[in-house]
Amino acid sequence: MAWSQDEERMLAQIEQHLVDDDPRLVARLESFNERVRRSEARSRDSADPGAVRPRRSTVIILISWLLIATLVATLLVMVLRHEAAAAMALGSTLL
Repeated sequence: MAWSQDEERMLAQIEQHLVDDDPRLVARLESFNERVRRSEARSRDSADPGAVRPRRSTVIILISWLLIATLVATLLVMVLRHEAAAAMALGSTLL
């Protein structure tokens, strides 16, 4: 639905008041709009439009889980080796 001329005039007045009152808000909005435009341009320029790239936070979480799993596995191996070595040492001293 199109805006009436009166509504467009009121919106223009509100916009002008916001620009006059808070120039930092204007700078933030312009920066945000520029980032959105660049992001949209990159997504249009990608080689495979159907491919979806995972977000950086998702990749970081997956790598963190992989490192945690590796650490737990390493610790389990160390504990089991230590217990086996202790059992062998105990068995040889009893003989």
